[in-house]
Amino acid sequence: MLTISQDLYDRIVAHARADHPDEACGVVAGPAGSDRPERFVPMLNAARSPTFYEFDSSDLLKLYREMDDRDEEPVVIYHSHTATEAYPSRTDISYANEPGAHYVLVSTAETGTEEGPVEFRSFRIVDGEVTEEEVKVVTAY
Repeated sequence: MLTISQDLYDRIVAHARADHPDEACGVVAGPAGSDRPERFVPMLNAARSPTFYEFDSSDLLKLYREMDDRDEEPVVIYHSHTATEAYPSRTDISYANEPGAHYVLVSTAETGTEEGPVEFRSFRIVDGEVTEEEVKVVTAY
């Protein structure tokens, strides 16, 4: 199960809406070994695409160095789907290389940049195997 604060949930959704019609992407880092998402790190979709996301390699390297310095790890890796449901595509699955991370997908297909319901789902992806998990949104930790 992914436990995430309302603030982080809202920030992920806001980023997905802001980047629509392109896919948004980012990471929520947390203390290594804690499984607690704490530090929101929105990233630039280097692909600038409505159907694909790609972290900028230099931004990603910088982030991993920063997390290493802070004794953090990527607890949540998120991106949005702008025209389809919030479920990992074959490409998403093939790029999932953090077995300990929660892969969050937000679908803005229904509302785009407008307020309204979004689909917010979390998955574990290990060795190509996708398992959906419950998302628990809490006021604070």
